[in-house]
Amino acid sequence: MARFTLDPRNPPRLSPEEAARLDAMTPEEIEQNALDDPDNPPSTEEELDRGVAGRRVRLLRQSLNLSQPAFAERYRINVARLRDIEQGRTMPDSAFLAYITVIETEREAVDRALAS
Repeated sequence: MARFTLDPRNPPRLSPEEAARLDAMTPEEIEQNALDDPDNPPSTEEELDRGVAGRRVRLLRQSLNLSQPAFAERYRINVARLRDIEQGRTMPDSAFLAYITVIETEREAVDRALAS
C-alpha cells in the first residue's frame, strides 16, 4: 500500500476516457456498480445511525468552538468515548443523546449546574 497526501489545489481528475465511460452509464448501472464494489459495501442502518449521531455531536462541539478534549472536559464526558461517537465507531446511548439535547437547548443551565 502506498501512502500519499492529496494536494487540495490540484485534485486528481478523470481522464477523458473515464469521464466518457461514466457519462454513458445510466443511474441504475452506477447504483449496481456501487453495490458490487467489494471494497466499499453499502452502509447498514446501524452504521448510518452512528454516523448521524456522531455528526450531531461534532456539529454541537464545533458550534462552541471547542476541541474534543476541551468539550469533553467542559461537559465531563470521557474524551475517548466522545472521539468514538464522533467517528461513528460507537452509538451513544439514550442518556448521552439526552445530555446532548440539553446542552443544545439549555447550554447556560448546564454550565451553571456543572459550575456548582
